[in-house]
Amino acid sequence: MRAIFIRHGQSTGNAGMPCHDLATIELTEKGWNQARQVATDWTETPSLIVTSPFLRTQQTAAPTIERFPDVPIEVWPIEEFTYLQPSRWNGTLAADRAPHLVRYWDEADPAYCDGEGAESFGALLRRAEAALGRLAALTLPGPVYIFSHGQFIQAVRAVVTEAELDDRGKMLRFWRKGEPPAIGNAELVSFAWSDAGWSHTPPVAGDSGVVPF
Repeated sequence: MRAIFIRHGQSTGNAGMPCHDLATIELTEKGWNQARQVATDWTETPSLIVTSPFLRTQQTAAPTIERFPDVPIEVWPIEEFTYLQPSRWNGTLAADRAPHLVRYWDEADPAYCDGEGAESFGALLRRAEAALGRLAALTLPGPVYIFSHGQFIQAVRAVVTEAELDDRGKMLRFWRKGEPPAIGNAELVSFAWSDAGWSHTPPVAGDSGVVPF
């Protein structure tokens, strides 16, 4: 089976606006344009469409759902990685969070949880493994389109491509200060399941997989 993960389009949080509730962050107009382009560019009808519970992924999926109205839709726990306690940081700007974010990644403790509503890096990896297990159990003729979030998709990719590393090893490779997000808004990341297990299909040379907006 084939699974194509899609990061949501640009959100108000990505555009630098304060976030008061991580689950209800919306797309910007640019994000809606990206979502519509994703829907236009599909070349296959999926067997299943999956979204996270968060609004921005459901908005990104909406044009694809409209294009394929007969395809079943499911909501899975594939929401974004929340590693700073929301009650302390919701409503703040990225600049306010930056020192704490750097310290979190520099310490690279996969068992550390910042507080209520946050999760550890190890828990993120377990969610990624659970999603892959659920996908592997499906017997569907066509691909599954999965609308999710940048760091969750990155965790899925780490599980598939860095199986030789333990949780801390994966965490040390996960984030680099000053570097752009590993997976861009509306970027597609593809995986295939076979008797040999999961494999990752990198984009074709010259095609970043990022919708050009």
